[in-house]
Amino acid sequence: MKIGLFFGSFNPIHIGHLIIADTMATDTDIDRVWFVVSPQNPFKKNNSLLHEFDRLTLVERAIAENYRLQASDIEFSLPKPSYTIDTLTVLSDKYPQHEFVLIMGEDNLVQFKNWKNYEKILEFFRIYVYPRPDTPPHDFTDHPRIKFIQAPLLDISATYIRKRIQEHREIKYLVTEPVEALIRLKKFYE
Repeated sequence: MKIGLFFGSFNPIHIGHLIIADTMATDTDIDRVWFVVSPQNPFKKNNSLLHEFDRLTLVERAIAENYRLQASDIEFSLPKPSYTIDTLTVLSDKYPQHEFVLIMGEDNLVQFKNWKNYEKILEFFRIYVYPRPDTPPHDFTDHPRIKFIQAPLLDISATYIRKRIQEHREIKYLVTEPVEALIRLKKFYE
Protein backbone atom coordinates (compact mmCIF):
# COMPACT_ATOMS: atom_id res chain seq x y z
CA MET A 1 0.00 0.00 0.00
CA LYS A 2 1.24 3.50 -0.77
CA ILE A 3 1.08 5.69 2.33
CA GLY A 4 1.40 9.47 2.20
CA LEU A 5 2.99 10.88 5.32
CA PHE A 6 1.72 14.32 6.25
CA PHE A 7 3.97 15.64 9.02
CA GLY A 8 3.02 18.57 11.19
CA SER A 9 2.39 20.07 14.58
CA PHE A 10 -1.35 20.24 13.81
CA ASN A 11 -1.69 22.88 16.51
CA PRO A 12 -4.64 22.62 15.85
CA ILE A 13 -5.55 20.57 12.79
CA HIS A 14 -7.77 22.63 10.48
CA ILE A 15 -9.75 22.28 7.26
CA GLY A 16 -6.73 23.27 5.17
CA HIS A 17 -4.87 20.19 6.43
CA LEU A 18 -7.91 18.01 5.81
CA ILE A 19 -8.48 19.24 2.27
CA ILE A 20 -4.82 18.64 1.36
CA ALA A 21 -4.85 15.14 2.89
CA ASP A 22 -8.11 14.21 1.19
CA THR A 23 -6.86 15.55 -2.15
CA MET A 24 -3.72 13.41 -1.83
CA ALA A 25 -5.77 10.33 -0.93
CA THR A 26 -8.32 10.75 -3.71
CA ASP A 27 -6.53 12.50 -6.60
CA THR A 28 -3.16 10.69 -6.56
CA ASP A 29 -1.92 7.11 -6.38
CA ILE A 30 -1.64 7.36 -2.58
CA ASP A 31 -3.93 4.82 -0.84
CA ARG A 32 -3.91 6.30 2.66
CA VAL A 33 -2.62 9.46 4.34
CA TRP A 34 -1.14 9.26 7.82
CA PHE A 35 -1.06 12.47 9.85
CA VAL A 36 2.27 12.23 11.69
CA VAL A 37 1.85 14.44 14.75
CA SER A 38 5.26 15.94 15.55
CA PRO A 39 5.99 16.56 19.24
CA GLN A 40 8.61 19.17 18.38
CA ASN A 41 9.57 20.57 14.99
CA PRO A 42 13.30 21.48 14.91
CA PHE A 43 12.47 24.66 12.95
CA LYS A 44 9.71 25.96 15.23
CA LYS A 45 9.58 27.26 18.77
CA ASN A 46 7.05 25.40 20.89
CA ASN A 47 5.90 28.19 23.19
CA SER A 48 2.23 27.81 22.18
CA LEU A 49 2.32 24.10 21.39
CA LEU A 50 -0.53 22.11 22.86
CA HIS A 51 0.52 18.80 24.46
CA GLU A 52 1.22 16.16 21.79
CA PHE A 53 -1.48 13.76 23.04
CA ASP A 54 -4.09 16.54 22.91
CA ARG A 55 -3.05 17.39 19.34
CA LEU A 56 -3.23 13.68 18.41
CA THR A 57 -6.75 13.50 19.87
CA LEU A 58 -7.78 16.55 17.82
CA VAL A 59 -6.43 14.89 14.66
CA GLU A 60 -8.27 11.64 15.46
CA ARG A 61 -11.52 13.56 15.94
CA ALA A 62 -11.04 15.52 12.72
CA ILE A 63 -10.53 12.41 10.56
CA ALA A 64 -12.77 9.91 12.32
CA GLU A 65 -15.19 9.59 9.41
CA ASN A 66 -12.62 9.21 6.60
CA TYR A 67 -11.17 5.70 6.28
CA ARG A 68 -8.39 6.98 4.00
CA LEU A 69 -6.93 9.13 6.78
CA GLN A 70 -5.15 7.97 9.93
CA ALA A 71 -3.36 9.60 12.87
CA SER A 72 0.14 8.49 13.83
CA ASP A 73 1.99 8.98 17.11
CA ILE A 74 5.20 7.35 15.81
CA GLU A 75 7.32 10.39 16.69
CA PHE A 76 6.19 10.42 20.34
CA SER A 77 8.68 7.65 21.15
CA LEU A 78 11.55 9.07 19.08
CA PRO A 79 14.23 11.52 20.28
CA LYS A 80 13.23 15.18 20.19
CA PRO A 81 13.32 17.27 18.15
CA SER A 82 11.87 15.04 15.44
CA TYR A 83 13.78 14.72 12.18
CA THR A 84 11.87 13.50 9.13
CA ILE A 85 14.64 11.17 7.93
CA ASP A 86 14.68 9.37 11.29
CA THR A 87 10.91 8.92 11.29
CA LEU A 88 10.93 7.70 7.67
CA THR A 89 13.61 5.14 8.58
CA VAL A 90 11.66 3.86 11.60
CA LEU A 91 8.41 3.62 9.61
CA SER A 92 10.12 1.81 6.72
CA ASP A 93 11.62 -0.73 9.14
CA LYS A 94 8.35 -1.19 11.04
CA TYR A 95 6.11 -1.43 7.95
CA PRO A 96 8.20 -2.93 5.12
CA GLN A 97 5.01 -3.87 3.25
CA HIS A 98 4.22 -0.17 2.64
CA GLU A 99 5.73 2.37 0.28
CA PHE A 100 5.99 5.74 1.99
CA VAL A 101 5.67 9.09 0.24
CA LEU A 102 6.38 12.39 1.96
CA ILE A 103 3.66 15.06 1.58
CA MET A 104 4.79 18.66 1.98
CA GLY A 105 3.81 22.20 1.13
CA GLU A 106 5.83 23.94 -1.56
CA ASP A 107 6.97 26.52 1.01
CA ASN A 108 8.95 23.73 2.72
CA LEU A 109 10.94 23.08 -0.46
CA VAL A 110 12.54 26.50 -0.06
CA GLN A 111 14.26 25.34 3.13
CA PHE A 112 14.45 21.62 2.28
CA LYS A 113 18.24 21.74 1.86
CA ASN A 114 18.42 22.66 5.57
CA TRP A 115 16.72 19.41 6.60
CA LYS A 116 18.79 16.66 8.20
CA ASN A 117 19.97 14.25 5.46
CA TYR A 118 17.65 15.74 2.83
CA GLU A 119 19.68 13.96 0.13
CA LYS A 120 18.80 10.58 1.71
CA ILE A 121 15.13 11.52 1.80
CA LEU A 122 15.28 12.23 -1.95
CA GLU A 123 17.25 9.06 -2.61
CA PHE A 124 14.82 6.70 -0.89
CA PHE A 125 11.45 8.46 -0.87
CA ARG A 126 9.22 10.32 -3.26
CA ILE A 127 7.82 13.71 -2.27
CA TYR A 128 4.37 14.93 -3.27
CA VAL A 129 4.15 18.70 -3.05
CA TYR A 130 1.04 20.85 -2.76
CA PRO A 131 1.02 24.58 -3.63
CA ARG A 132 1.40 27.26 -0.98
CA PRO A 133 0.72 30.99 -1.39
CA ASP A 134 3.63 33.28 -2.28
CA THR A 135 6.27 30.53 -2.38
CA PRO A 136 9.65 31.95 -3.44
CA PRO A 137 11.69 30.16 -6.12
CA HIS A 138 13.50 26.96 -5.09
CA ASP A 139 15.91 24.41 -6.56
CA PHE A 140 13.51 21.47 -6.80
CA THR A 141 11.15 22.43 -9.63
CA ASP A 142 12.29 19.63 -11.96
CA HIS A 143 13.57 17.00 -9.53
CA PRO A 144 12.58 13.48 -10.69
CA ARG A 145 11.62 12.33 -7.15
CA ILE A 146 9.34 15.31 -6.53
CA LYS A 147 5.81 15.43 -7.91
CA PHE A 148 3.72 18.59 -7.80
CA ILE A 149 0.05 17.95 -7.08
CA GLN A 150 -2.79 20.28 -7.99
CA ALA A 151 -4.61 21.04 -4.77
CA PRO A 152 -6.70 23.93 -3.47
CA LEU A 153 -4.61 26.90 -2.45
CA LEU A 154 -5.78 27.72 1.07
CA ASP A 155 -4.08 30.27 3.28
CA ILE A 156 -5.33 29.11 6.68
CA SER A 157 -2.89 28.89 9.56
CA ALA A 158 -3.07 27.32 13.00
CA THR A 159 -1.55 30.55 14.33
CA TYR A 160 -4.55 32.49 13.02
CA ILE A 161 -6.94 29.99 14.60
CA ARG A 162 -5.17 30.12 17.98
CA LYS A 163 -5.30 33.93 17.89
CA ARG A 164 -9.04 33.87 17.22
CA ILE A 165 -9.54 31.49 20.14
CA GLN A 166 -7.54 33.75 22.46
CA GLU A 167 -9.68 36.69 21.34
CA HIS A 168 -12.86 34.63 21.98
CA ARG A 169 -13.81 34.84 18.32
CA GLU A 170 -15.53 32.28 16.11
CA ILE A 171 -13.52 29.42 14.53
CA LYS A 172 -16.47 27.74 12.87
CA TYR A 173 -15.61 26.54 9.33
CA LEU A 174 -11.87 26.74 10.09
CA VAL A 175 -11.89 23.44 12.00
CA THR A 176 -14.33 20.53 12.03
CA GLU A 177 -17.19 20.52 14.53
CA PRO A 178 -15.70 17.71 16.67
CA VAL A 179 -12.38 19.60 16.85
CA GLU A 180 -14.08 22.86 17.78
CA ALA A 181 -16.17 21.10 20.43
CA LEU A 182 -13.10 19.61 22.12
CA ILE A 183 -11.15 22.87 21.92
CA ARG A 184 -14.05 24.70 23.61
CA LEU A 185 -14.64 21.95 26.19
CA LYS A 186 -10.98 21.71 27.25
CA LYS A 187 -10.36 25.46 26.81
CA PHE A 188 -7.38 24.75 24.57
CA TYR A 189 -5.36 27.81 23.45
CA GLU A 190 -7.20 30.25 25.74
